[in-house]
Amino acid sequence: MSNPFHFYTRLNLTELLGIKAKNLTELLEGIKTVSGSSIYYHTHRFLQQHHFLSPEPPNDFAYWVSNVLQEEKIGEQLASVDIIQFKKIHDLREKFISIIEQYLKKKPLQKEASDGAEFHFMKSVTFIMPTKYVANNLAEFSEAIKKISIYSIYFHMFEARLRLEKGENDFSNWLENELAETELSKKIAKLDPYTQTLDSLRQKIIFFTERRINAKNK
Repeated sequence: MSNPFHFYTRLNLTELLGIKAKNLTELLEGIKTVSGSSIYYHTHRFLQQHHFLSPEPPNDFAYWVSNVLQEEKIGEQLASVDIIQFKKIHDLREKFISIIEQYLKKKPLQKEASDGAEFHFMKSVTFIMPTKYVANNLAEFSEAIKKISIYSIYFHMFEARLRLEKGENDFSNWLENELAETELSKKIAKLDPYTQTLDSLRQKIIFFTERRINAKNK
């Protein structure tokens, strides 16, 4: 076929930005000014480092506000942000900004972190590499899903959708646009990658794909 699916994988390095916050005002300014890759890092860090654990913990902002500043009310608000609802980092950033700004209007007096407990902004530097796996049809796609690493699944399910701001995961895009597998594409798109392990995600993709293959062969 003219546009087969090429599977990629990724490696990450963490970079310290030299920007830190000791209170909510400084955290707010940092969130406003750091790169999108930093916002992505602080909202997806756990998912990148602990691929087999579920469910996900709160984002770094919520964790620091609750546990270091002891501002539990706003910490809960920040933790309640449903990351999967956002398809652009810009919109996710604006959500955090809105929550903190509204809180500061009601409570201008702020607690400060002790020396050494400040929030340090970081970002992920991602290296994307091709794998040997290529799919030209559903059968090859299913077999490749069984063999690729969880890092490859993470890249195509998470990073393509949010950090790269494609709006949808790579698998669904290809199935819809290249194979006209609309129903299968929608089923994979509806999988919530934030509330299950990557291996569980793999098994569900395989299940849906093989069920579709069997239906076509009848």
